[in-house]
Amino acid sequence: MEGDTDFRKRFSSLCFITDHVGFLGTLKSSPSDFVVIEIDEQGQLVNKATDEPIYKVSQVLPEPNNFAKKTKLGFQNLSSEEGNNQQQVSTLVQCSDDDQNHHCGSEKKDTNDGTSKGEEEKAYALGSLLDEKTNELLDQFACDIKEKWNSKSELTGPSPEFSLGRILDKNQRAILHSAVRQKFPFLITVGKNSEIVVKPNLEYKELCHLVSEEEASDFFKYLDAKKENSKFTFKPDTNKDHRKAVHHFVNKKFGNLVETKSFPEANYNAGNPNTVITVRFREKVHKHRKRSVESQERKVIYTAFTLRKENLEMFEAVGFLAVKLGVIPSDFSYAGLKDKKAITYQAMVVRKVTPERLKDIEKEIEKKRMNVFNIRSVDDSLRLGQLKGNHFDIVIRNLKNQINDSVNLRDRILEAIENVKHKGFVNYYGPQRFGMGKKVHTDQIGLALLKGEMVKAVKLFFTPEDLDDPVNRAKKYFLQTEDAKGTLSLMPEFKVRERALLESLHRFGMTEEGCIQAWFSFPHSMRIFYIHAYSSKIWNEAASYRLAIYGSRVVEGDLVCLDEDGDDEHFPNSKVHLVTEEEESANTYTAHQVVLPVLGYSVQYPKNKVGLWYQEVLSRDGLQMCRFKVPTLKMNVPGCYRKILKQPHNLSYQLMEEHDTDVKAEGSYIDEATLSLLISFDLDASCYATVCLREIMKHDF
Repeated sequence: MEGDTDFRKRFSSLCFITDHVGFLGTLKSSPSDFVVIEIDEQGQLVNKATDEPIYKVSQVLPEPNNFAKKTKLGFQNLSSEEGNNQQQVSTLVQCSDDDQNHHCGSEKKDTNDGTSKGEEEKAYALGSLLDEKTNELLDQFACDIKEKWNSKSELTGPSPEFSLGRILDKNQRAILHSAVRQKFPFLITVGKNSEIVVKPNLEYKELCHLVSEEEASDFFKYLDAKKENSKFTFKPDTNKDHRKAVHHFVNKKFGNLVETKSFPEANYNAGNPNTVITVRFREKVHKHRKRSVESQERKVIYTAFTLRKENLEMFEAVGFLAVKLGVIPSDFSYAGLKDKKAITYQAMVVRKVTPERLKDIEKEIEKKRMNVFNIRSVDDSLRLGQLKGNHFDIVIRNLKNQINDSVNLRDRILEAIENVKHKGFVNYYGPQRFGMGKKVHTDQIGLALLKGEMVKAVKLFFTPEDLDDPVNRAKKYFLQTEDAKGTLSLMPEFKVRERALLESLHRFGMTEEGCIQAWFSFPHSMRIFYIHAYSSKIWNEAASYRLAIYGSRVVEGDLVCLDEDGDDEHFPNSKVHLVTEEEESANTYTAHQVVLPVLGYSVQYPKNKVGLWYQEVLSRDGLQMCRFKVPTLKMNVPGCYRKILKQPHNLSYQLMEEHDTDVKAEGSYIDEATLSLLISFDLDASCYATVCLREIMKHDF
């Protein structure tokens, strides 16, 4: 690509979205000046003492009013207007809500295994778990599928899909899966990484060729209900060949779940020997399998806790805890990475360690500036992104005007904060994502891994800084000699990652295959961190380029997010829309809805100059054929979307003198050199406080 260097220089620099002047100040004078507290999925600050298991919701929760209490979904009762709309759609798709018994024909009274009450609860749950707009779109999707089938025309191309969005709570997902299937038996629901996707039930359509639509509807409701010891009876049938076809269909499609038998119809006329097909669940197999799975799950111990660390790198903290507890770093799971030079609080879960064992090391880890509390048993590990956001309490010291700016400093600070509070900031990934200040950034290692250059990635990892200390002397020795064993004797014990890599290299050798094995000494979350760093760097460049050529206008070919409640990067493709020429002219969307893809195999790209830019950059970095899968390291990178603009929530601030927390009376003289700013705010998951502060201060740290 021509002018690669100039291209990189021009568009890798970060820009601003606001136009105020800003001010100068010192950030992170000490770790206590930068406090980060994780906000869990239920909107609770994790530094608060609790006896309850984390990330568990036993019932549908109402939506609180502020960010720190906000849930993913809008939980509200259906209005009468919404109920009328749903009733109308239900009539269109011909779903019977009156007769919900799991049987047909003359034995309705005797074999009543219906779950009318349960279905009423599920219908209520459907209205509660989905907001009004999503409910209407779901009804319309169901109506479109049914009308397509009724018109006898085939569904061409890929099977149509409709996403209900990500439902983070497992219990709520289960309720929603069942509620959709009970209301629309001709649809199926599929889970994809906490996202629920609705599709046509082709097996329902196939069964409708053999039995009535009413029977097919009741049969699939019966299957979904999974009521123990229940049975379903098709209507009486005199045609043996037809009964055989029904038997064959049910056993072929659902034979591992149910069994079928034919019986003479009760009270039948000897001259007209009708026969009915009865379906029942394979109870013993089902129970045995359930018990087997439960017993396997009981063997794994999970202990949750809140980790407080001070001036300590995340991976170093995990490595130290692993050594003290006798487990490996991959036994720890967490929702997100936290700053080093700060006091941070975050939720964690460790496998194979009891709460008692964790409590035993409390005193010992205090020497490492770590504390653990809220220790309790839970059922499962955490995953990256399983948080609502983070709360920040930050002190910026030594406040000053920008050079050649003579306006009152207080006015400048107020102007800057209010501007970003209302307009937001460019949602860049922060410098800590890339190991800023180091010779080799994490994104360079990620690029090497994506290209399959495993030896190069190892050498980049061990590139020393221009410092004469034990760590950098050990790294320098390794690059000169490739002597893993000798380097191990030089590398300090607290450098857990470096030592883990060296031990593997000593065992497997400094070959391509040996380096692959060495990378497996890191847990998956740590390996993929480097690839995410590269993707993040490209996203930052893309955002700068997008804002440089289009500004805050939303133009044709842009990608916008249609999920108004989306607070993170994990909204599905179905919620991402390509802006049309007509929508650009009508100013249909705002800049706060514009998203850019974070590199991966499942994302779509803008259809304008920004999309071409992505192609050029991938070509520049030798990734034009990259599928964003590294099978040798068992890493797949699907990618996601990230909004280019974000806003802080619950922002508050206070100006204070260095040695006096009270702001002096208006008009009194304050030495600007001693003025400090205490600012607090909440940010969504994967947003960076340093980036928000950069926009406020108009100052790179």
